[in-house]
Amino acid sequence: MTAVEPVSLQAALEARHASGGKCLVPYLTGGLPGWDLMLSAVASAGADAIEVGIPFSDPVMDGPIIQESSELALAAGATPQGILDVLARREFGVPLAVMTYVNLVYRFGSERFANEMVRAGVSGAILPDLPLEESEDWCAAADVAGVQTVMLAAPTTPDERLVRIVERSRGFVYAVGLLGITGERESLAASAKVIAKRLKDVTDLPVLVGVGISTPEQAVEVCEVADGVIVGSAIVRRVLETGSPESVGELVGSFRDALNRG
Repeated sequence: MTAVEPVSLQAALEARHASGGKCLVPYLTGGLPGWDLMLSAVASAGADAIEVGIPFSDPVMDGPIIQESSELALAAGATPQGILDVLARREFGVPLAVMTYVNLVYRFGSERFANEMVRAGVSGAILPDLPLEESEDWCAAADVAGVQTVMLAAPTTPDERLVRIVERSRGFVYAVGLLGITGERESLAASAKVIAKRLKDVTDLPVLVGVGISTPEQAVEVCEVADGVIVGSAIVRRVLETGSPESVGELVGSFRDALNRG
C-alpha cells in the first residue's frame, strides 16, 4: 500500500490565517458507512483540515450524537487499523488530524501508532484524555514521526499551565469552549471567547475553538477572537440524519461561507 504524503496541519491553518481568513475544521467519525465519501465532500466544501474520529467504546469527551456515531461505526466493524488503511488509500487534499483516546494509542504503542498515522497521510493527533504531565512518551514518538500533537486547554486552566500547554502544542491549540462534553448548544458559551483570548495572549499558534459550536452564526461570533473553529456534533448529526455526502457538504459550506463573510 502506497503511503500518502501528509499535508501539514499547522501550515494549512497558518496560511488561512495569513490571508486574513478564519479556519474551519469539521469533525467526522471514521468507520461509518460511506465516511470516506463524506470526507471528500467536506474537503471540497471548504474545510481547512478535517478531524477524523477513531471510535472508542468509552469516549469521555463525546456527547450523545458523536457517541451514537461511534457505536454505529463499531457495530459496522470499524477498527483503528481499518480506518487508517482507508485514509492511506485516498487523498483528500486537506490535512487530516486523528482524534481518539489514549487507550487505543497505548494498545498500538506510541511509535507504531505515530508511524501508522504518517503512512495514512495524517499529520495531526488530538488525544483529549492525555494529560500534559503524561504526554512525554507519545509526544516524543509523534515528534520523531512528524505528527503534530494538538493540546487542549479548558476554560478552567490556570494561567501558568496554559503557558505550558501552548509550548507543547503543535499544529494548533484546541480551546475547549465550555465545560462538559461535546454537543450542540442554542447559544455560544461566554467561556468560549474568554479561553480563546487567554490563549491568543500567550501563543502565536492558531487558536481554534471547539465544543459547543453549533451554527455558522456561533462560529462567526467566536471568531471575533479565535482564529477558527472545530465543528463536530452539528455535522455528525447531519451525517446520521441524511447519510448524504452532498447534504453534509452543504452544511460545511454554510459554515465556510459565514466565516468568509465574517
